[in-house]
Amino acid sequence: MTMKISPSEIIETPREKLSAFGEEVLEGLSAHPRKISSKWFYDERGDELFQRIMAAPEYYLTESERSIFQQQAGAFLEATNGQPFDLVELGAGDGTKTQYLIEHFIDEGVDFRYLPIDISAHALDLISDLVNRRWPALDFHPVEGDYFQALNNLPTAQGPKRLKVVLFPGGNIGNFTPAAAAAFLTRLNLRLSDGDLLITGFDLKKNPVTILAAYNDAGGVTAQFNLNLLHRINRELGGDFDVSAWNHWPTYNPITGATRSFIVANRDQEVRIDALNKSFTFKAWEGIDLEISQKYSLGEIEALAACSGFRFERHLSDDSDYFVNSIWRVA
Repeated sequence: MTMKISPSEIIETPREKLSAFGEEVLEGLSAHPRKISSKWFYDERGDELFQRIMAAPEYYLTESERSIFQQQAGAFLEATNGQPFDLVELGAGDGTKTQYLIEHFIDEGVDFRYLPIDISAHALDLISDLVNRRWPALDFHPVEGDYFQALNNLPTAQGPKRLKVVLFPGGNIGNFTPAAAAAFLTRLNLRLSDGDLLITGFDLKKNPVTILAAYNDAGGVTAQFNLNLLHRINRELGGDFDVSAWNHWPTYNPITGATRSFIVANRDQEVRIDALNKSFTFKAWEGIDLEISQKYSLGEIEALAACSGFRFERHLSDDSDYFVNSIWRVA
């Protein structure tokens, strides 16, 4: 089937003039089917909405992982075998869960540095405020950027080489398909040294009703969060999306474990984006693929560790067995 493209859609824009956000919006909206990465959800408004999602009663992931950090902080520390270490957190957010680990490590007199990495400057400002208020003496070095860029730019510690403990919390690994997760984790493995630790949060397969409710809360905050991407395009790229012309739509496949989030046009429309010097035509009920939130079984997690070059050590689970933090070591 041949896709019809309006003449306005084939106007080329000098790519060197676009921001990274603009580049990805141009690429994603020019593709068929259309897709934009969920990493662009997180501007200042997106960060605020995500905090509200995490507080929603349906969003079990936050409380599940928080309970693991609170109740089993000692198990995280045991995995370091008493070595000085750098706690490198990928996608740190505002630190509200990690604070329980930090508090425990400080109480135990552990020699560690805290190096949170996040693409959102606003999120790092929040976590910096927390650290400065709670632990002003903590050896703390926030790093803004994407994960691999930031890992290459971590500040060097004085003295002997330190163990790296890479914390990838919140089920963020679920934002990759299983194949992409394996590729990402293999690439991460190559950035680490023998004996370093990776602690990853995985959301487990469970009742589909529970999973779907977490991505379609009764208060509509998740819908606002996903649709904020259109507001961001309007604000930063000069778009004229009518956000009321779009619906939030989540799905869950209990066989593959993939939860997917889309926004769907509820009427025919043409959208102009000035920064791209381009217009896009959308038919009613055409979707934009925004996000995958992959769910795993314990066996799938252990197989993922092996295929990406890590040695599985243990799972730390919440009381409901909804979520695990899985501890792996570089073999």
